[in-house]
Amino acid sequence: MNWKSKLWILKMNRIIKFIIVILGILALEPVFGQEKVPMADNLRSEGKIYVVVVMILIVLAGLIFYLFLMDRKVKKLEKLVSERKKQTK
Repeated sequence: MNWKSKLWILKMNRIIKFIIVILGILALEPVFGQEKVPMADNLRSEGKIYVVVVMILIVLAGLIFYLFLMDRKVKKLEKLVSERKKQTK
């Protein structure tokens, strides 16, 4: 078996696992989606749900910004390492 066929088998395994996960989520959605949450209804009626949503968005924006900064730093370090490897050769 050559490397191309092994790679194709790995890709197919990933696709099959992804399809199984999606089907599982779709099968369980009606079970969990039927319940009313009194706390959410209370927050919605008082208008506080928007505060919760804004706070979640702020936290997510902060995480995305942090990941962006880390990606830039990693790219700089990778560039530095590759330049040093070239200099030592």
